[in-house]
Amino acid sequence: MTQTPYRPAPAADFMLSFDLANAGVRGRLVRLSGVSARALSAHALPDAANRTLGETLALSALLGSSLKLDGRLTVQTQSDGPLDLVAADYYGAEPGVRAAGVRAYARLDRARFDALNGSMPDFAQQAGRGALAITIEPRRDGKTYQGIVMLEPSGIAQSAENYFAQSEQLATRIRLAAVPVLEPGRPVHWRAAGLLLQAIPEKRQTEDDWLRLGMILDTLEDFELIDVELSAESLLWRLFNEDEVRVHPSESIEFRCDCQTERIISVLRAYESGERDGLADADGIIRAKCEFCARVHEVHPHDLQDLN
Repeated sequence: MTQTPYRPAPAADFMLSFDLANAGVRGRLVRLSGVSARALSAHALPDAANRTLGETLALSALLGSSLKLDGRLTVQTQSDGPLDLVAADYYGAEPGVRAAGVRAYARLDRARFDALNGSMPDFAQQAGRGALAITIEPRRDGKTYQGIVMLEPSGIAQSAENYFAQSEQLATRIRLAAVPVLEPGRPVHWRAAGLLLQAIPEKRQTEDDWLRLGMILDTLEDFELIDVELSAESLLWRLFNEDEVRVHPSESIEFRCDCQTERIISVLRAYESGERDGLADADGIIRAKCEFCARVHEVHPHDLQDLN
């Protein structure tokens, strides 16, 4: 049987799964550039909030891609701080139709945020107290699943690690990064990345190995994770060459928002004509802005005529 030659992962906008055979551990590396830039450009947020949103976007890709999901996985925080809601959706790939996709949204009380001490408030200051929810919604058959854990003051990564420890009983380490990049001739754009290590249940890991791998992960700098000049394979080899790291073919990730004008029209048609009064602008058009992609959907009077 002819073996398909390995094709290196692209510079960005991909997910790469790998195994550490000697340690009984599996992992995933996600690196986003054009995709994260598109997702975060839809929201006018200060850098500290953008960093949290970018990390959440990367986390959704790490978790969603690990499930081979035919549907949607949502990572969402709700809390009592100025950044009181953060959400990122991962849509599973539809083979032969389109690649996996992600989108993200954050809600910020700018006045409360500006009142925080320092120009770069940490995660605990931004989010306050709250919860992290991970929701899985199959596209066809299957029930919706949701797991919830308390938010950790140290950030999204630690909160997600606690989710796996409590809900899945899986030893998991996660490293996330989101960084603004300035390139000549281009506006500032955001890259986001993440690396996940997880013990394989049917394999036996020694405590020393798991601690050692965690220490290696702690040495990883943000710039290494998001550096598109550093190949994914080189990064993994640099980190885990002692553990017989084996990589699998990469998978593409694109920006994807499934908002539709037709869906908005359907919702509006469920209301009586009088209940829609006041929704339209002076020209009679109802305009609805998608919170994820910032697209403005226009609903004209004739779209709703059948119920007038």
